[in-house]
Parts: sequence; C-alpha cells; structure tokens
Amino acid sequence: IAPMDKRLLTILRCPVTHKGLSLLKKDKLERINAAIAAGELTTHEGERLTEPLAEALVTDDGKRVYPIDDGIPVLLESEAIHMEQLA
Repeated sequence: IAPMDKRLLTILRCPVTHKGLSLLKKDKLERINAAIAAGELTTHEGERLTEPLAEALVTDDGKRVYPIDDGIPVLLESEAIHMEQLA
C-alpha cells in the first residue's frame, strides 16, 4: 500500500464543508477500525463499513473522515464517515 503524498494535504479540502484535511491519527484510526469490526459504522449513504481503514483523512473540525484507498484519498460525500457515530 502506497502512503499518501503529504504534499497533497496542503491543497485537499472536504468536498462538503471545504474545511482543511489532515491525516487521521493512529489512535482515532484504531477506534474507527474497532467500530467497523463491530459492525457499528456506516458511510454518509448508510452503507455499512466492513473493511478496516489503512489510512484516512479527517476534517479540521474532526466531524468527517474520508478513507484513503491505496494512497488515494476518496473525497466523495457518499464515502464520508461521520464521527458522531463513535460518540
């Protein structure tokens, strides 16, 4: 799996809120993957997540997470994970 190019982070924005994005920290990624394993997380479209995330981007306000698939950010609203699901 290719890591995401860090230079991209300076220009990428959330497609919905236009907030900046940063790499999701390891502890939050582990919480998300635990919730995915427990069958508790869905995408914005309501699709249940089944595969753990290797990497992800999070909006500056921490409310939305976007998966990174093989080094490529998937910046689609339909694929966004809303963090309030973890509350």
